Amino acid sequence: MKLILLGPPGAGKGTQAKRLEESRGLKQVSTGDMLRAAVHDGTPLGLEADRIMKAGKLVPDGIMIDMIAERIGQPDCRRGVILDGFPRTVRQAEALDAMLASRSQGLDAVIEMVVDDAVLVERIAGRYSCAKCGAVYHDKTQQPKSPGICDVCGSKEFKRRPDDNPQTVQARLQEYYQQTAPIVPYYKQKGLLRQVDGMAQVDAVTRQIEAVLEGL
Repeated sequence: MKLILLGPPGAGKGTQAKRLEESRGLKQVSTGDMLRAAVHDGTPLGLEADRIMKAGKLVPDGIMIDMIAERIGQPDCRRGVILDGFPRTVRQAEALDAMLASRSQGLDAVIEMVVDDAVLVERIAGRYSCAKCGAVYHDKTQQPKSPGICDVCGSKEFKRRPDDNPQTVQARLQEYYQQTAPIVPYYKQKGLLRQVDGMAQVDAVTRQIEAVLEGL
């Protein structure tokens, strides 16, 4: 099974991808993590990407597609993958389709997590995490049971991402709608698009996604 989870920053894609890994044995394939690993390991693609990035340029779509092709062929992806961070444009979506078709494969579904922008800004701007174990909390909706103490590991150190502020979130949303949102009608035309209510509680979103997958 090959899936794409769509939605703006903070929609909860990472949380739902993790649950699908646990429930269905799928592998979340993050292009960011994959790129960093390739550079770190000094693979031919990684060396080429590193050279390009050090020159201050964006890694071409062709290299990213080759990395994805290499990654999804590895044993831990045998049961299926959830693509994270790719495609971001219609051109990338077309390149991904072409690569999968060359392997006699294709996407099973593209699941869009529909959210309300105003609520999303509040959700992201209020989140923080344990500096030790990474457990996620929120100023309004999910504070530790004991103030200042992580529920998971007992640490008293917390951190916030520097870009988790209203101004930056608004800019990230604008970028998403300008660049990535156009792939929604692309996949809708292909009959692959499914939508779920990304503003629902986490468990409810999970149930919606599972219902989509059961219906495939």
